Formats: sequence, C-alpha cells, structure tokens
Amino acid sequence: MADHAVSTDPDVQAQLDRLWSLSPGADVLGLERITRLLARIGDPHRALPPVFHVAGTNGKGSTCAFLRGALEAGGYRVHAYTSPHLVRFNERIRLGGRLIDDPALAALLAEVLDRAEGIGASFFEITTAAAFLAFARTPADACVIEVGLGGRLDATNVLPEPVACGIAALGIDHQAFLGDTMEQIAAEKAGIAKRGVPLVTMSYPPAIAAPIARAAAVSGARWLPRGAAWDVTTDQQLRYTDAAGSLTLPLPSLPGTHQSGNLALAIAMLRHQSALPVPSPALEAAARTTHWSARLQRLGAGPLTAPLGHTPVWLDGGHNVSAGEAIAAALPALGGGSGRRLTVIVGMLANKDAAGFLAPFAHAIDRLVALPVPGHAHHSPDALRAVAGSLAIPATDSAATIDAAIHLLAHGPPSASVLIAGSLYLAGEVLRANDELPT
Repeated sequence: MADHAVSTDPDVQAQLDRLWSLSPGADVLGLERITRLLARIGDPHRALPPVFHVAGTNGKGSTCAFLRGALEAGGYRVHAYTSPHLVRFNERIRLGGRLIDDPALAALLAEVLDRAEGIGASFFEITTAAAFLAFARTPADACVIEVGLGGRLDATNVLPEPVACGIAALGIDHQAFLGDTMEQIAAEKAGIAKRGVPLVTMSYPPAIAAPIARAAAVSGARWLPRGAAWDVTTDQQLRYTDAAGSLTLPLPSLPGTHQSGNLALAIAMLRHQSALPVPSPALEAAARTTHWSARLQRLGAGPLTAPLGHTPVWLDGGHNVSAGEAIAAALPALGGGSGRRLTVIVGMLANKDAAGFLAPFAHAIDRLVALPVPGHAHHSPDALRAVAGSLAIPATDSAATIDAAIHLLAHGPPSASVLIAGSLYLAGEVLRANDELPT
C-alpha cells in the first residue's frame, strides 16, 4: 500500500520524492533488506534505549500512546515510532516526546537513502531505518515502537532485545500479506516474540491462542495473556490485577470501551518488565491524559465542522470488522441511545471489507454519506451506498469531498450526531480541513 506521504517543507518533500523513485512502491515483507540497510548505517537498532514493541490488528497505536503517556508521566524521555501518519509524515517519529522537525527529518532520510542503493528497500524499510538512526543518536530513556504490518517479517522485527512485547486485539486484515484465517494472522503477529522477553497479550479464543503459545514456546518468550497472567475489569473505574497486586485507576480519557483493554495491556507490559519502573500515579496520568488522533476523536470547532453548529462530530480511522465492533460498543459515547442515532460519512479503500466494517453498527445509522478517498484505490460511493442498502440503512447519499458531505448534512434534516469513518487517509483529510493537526 502506498503511503502517499507529502510535506509542506521542500527539503523533506525532495527526500520523499526520491524515496518513491527508489522504493518498490508496495509493501514487501521480509527482514533481509532492512538488515542489510541497517548494517550500512551502523546497526543503530542495536544501540537503542529500552524498547517496548507492540503488534496487533486494532488497538496497537492506542496501546503505544498509553505506553508513551505512562512513561513520560513517570519522568522518562521517550522516542516513538508509529504508522501511518494522518497529516504530516513527522507524526511517525517522536524524539524525546516531540515530533521530529523538518530539517532533522530531511537530513535523516537523505542519509539513509544515500546508503540504500541496490537494496530495493521499501518505503517503510527506509523510514524505519531513519527512525532507528534518530533514536540511536538522540538521548532518551525508552522507545515505543509499533509494528507496521504483521510482526514476524515486519521491518521493526529486527529489534534484538525489547524489554517487553505486546499484542493488542486481533482481527482479519491485510490478508494478502498475513493469511486468510485468524490462526495465520495470530501466528504472524506473535512472530515478534523474543527469548526471555515478556510477550504480553490480550485474551483470545483457543484456536487463536494456540499459535501464539507455539510462537512463544519456540522463541523462548514468556507468554503473559490476559486472564492468566493479568486481568482487568471495568465499571465506573478500571481495576487491573496481576501477581504483583491490584490497581484502581480512572477509565481512559480515550472514548470507547475497548480503550480500557488497550490501557490495561500497556499497564501489563510496563509491570512485567524491570528496566524502567513506572509508579502508579504515572499510570493514572496516562489514563486521564492520553490522546490519540482519529480514534473515536470528537472534533473541535473548526472550519470543517462549523456548518454543523453544535452537532457532535466524531472521527475514527477504523476500517475493518474489529473496528466496526468497537464503534458499536461505543455508541452511547457517540450520542447513540434512545432517540439518538448516527449520521455516518464513510470512505474506504478498495481492499477493505465495507460490509464487515459497517454491519456491527448499521442498526444505529439513520443516514450514510459515501465518499471517495482521493489518491487511493477506493470503494466507489455508489458501491458503498449499495452496501448500506444491503444492511437496511434507511437513507444514503454521496459526495465528492468531505467539505461537500458536511454541507450536504448542514442543509438537510438535522443530525443528532455525525461519525466520519472508514479510512485513516480520510481521517487525515478531515484533521487537516478542521485545523486539528496531530502534535
């Protein structure tokens, strides 16, 4: 999948253009190219601060955000590498808690590209090498690193000795790379397991847990699944328990019931490693203050949302069945409930299961407006409207742009609540249009 990265900085854009001219232009899994590339630039991945490595289908980005929030609240300087970006490529690389600046990013990309000739490295491999080089050169106490795709053959899986590995929620996605069954996908994600390193995971059905258990056994990792090594319950508070004791924390500030599980996974990763002690007040601070853009984010007043007045407008980058289920569970927070139903603006890439995504919360949708996702292979608005019809969504429209969709709603029957969803690329457009750039 092309990243379509652009920058307003001409030096960064020059390097991104150069990268596209040299890279194969598609996802290419495997560790041989990244290993060769890292060797040419001095193997920076072997000189990083303690690493927390996170895989998963859904929730891995939020888990990384909670990890970073807790570590920073504990007084640590934290590097972070996540993907994809929403608006600016700089979002992928955080140095000591701040987005990398344009001059440093341009110089890093140029340095790596200068050494990449003949390897055929992908976009993600080049940028991963650049991130590791930045992390090795900039003093910090910890690194939080998100797997890009899968785990076993992902470019980030060259990391030799993380202090903790985590696997968030699993679901069907990226079948062309990871397999068509949940068992195959679980095995690929579990490929991040390392000898002697805690592998902290959610609880999964037996058929999915089995390949994770095998991967942990083969690698020599310490498998620590929810329900066995640790657990969490929620009502008005979050209650976390493991062998070291119990914690009572506020529910996470990130909307959605699924975020309690992501916060608990981050807590379990932190409490099952010994490199960086994190006190309970820092965990509480992470629950209260962590923000992660385009994950059931309520948009503020801005140029895009202004025509809708006081109507709540929510944004989510989810695009698979698991994400649809998370939205369904969060309907009360989105303004669902008695007499309050959703208007949904949706755009989706062509390789995503539109019906699978929409089905879990279709019963709560009064109206759907379908969009294209410009610059990407996408489901046509007509195709999305047909899917909506098959799910008995009562009213459908289409629009050419997100601005047009908002104005269509502003001049129609009032909406109780609006959700924009289906693609992180669309989410980036929305944040840019509403002047809410991730920081």
